[in-house]
Amino acid sequence: MAGPVEQFEIKKIVEISLGGVDISFTNASASMFLTVALATGFLLLATGRRQLVPSRWQSSAEMVFEFVSRTLKDNVGKQGMHFFPFVFTLFMFILTANLLGMFPYAFTVTAQIIVTFGLAAMVFLTVTLYGFYKHGFGFLKLFKPEGVPAVLAPIIIPIELISYLSRPVSHSVRLFAVMLAGHITLKVFAGFVVSLGSFGALGVVGAIMPLMMTVAITALEFLMAVIQAYVFTMLTCMYLNDALHPGH
Repeated sequence: MAGPVEQFEIKKIVEISLGGVDISFTNASASMFLTVALATGFLLLATGRRQLVPSRWQSSAEMVFEFVSRTLKDNVGKQGMHFFPFVFTLFMFILTANLLGMFPYAFTVTAQIIVTFGLAAMVFLTVTLYGFYKHGFGFLKLFKPEGVPAVLAPIIIPIELISYLSRPVSHSVRLFAVMLAGHITLKVFAGFVVSLGSFGALGVVGAIMPLMMTVAITALEFLMAVIQAYVFTMLTCMYLNDALHPGH
């Protein structure tokens, strides 16, 4: 039986080398393409025939739209709505990838640190570049919050700078760690069920508790798939607020 970590192994589907650089199409690549296709297909299906009295598909798409829009407005304000396409795309990609990873034999790309770090780095660069674009060197007021006495600046500024530079790490590790740990735990308890079930009638009785835990963890993992997409999106909105209102 495969170990609990083997589900995260990157496997080549089509080997491709360009100038000595390995750019092979892998199971992770396929999963990301499938994630984009499913998210796009859902939105096209839901909005293809817009009606005054929405269908279930249209209602679900509108709920997601309003949820992300409200999250962005609450954390950034109306000025942040021109970032809505960016934030909405992040939310849909992460949510779809998390839910897709719950299906048997599916690959969970959000359990790969390189994927989550890539998303977090994209947010970090967007915030930084837009902050300097909009405010110039006034963006540096972010590292000296209003009301901080000048005598404390030599202490506060380095702390704020380190905190800012560590954002991509904390932003990415949170999503990666939760998805990784959840899937490993789920695989371990499922393994207990299979192992105990092989010992006959007594083993089947002993497998009841691990089976119940497997069902409970599965439900929890579906919940965490949604929560982690929301947390990543909410933190993105909070960071975008810094780009729009540094020093506040």
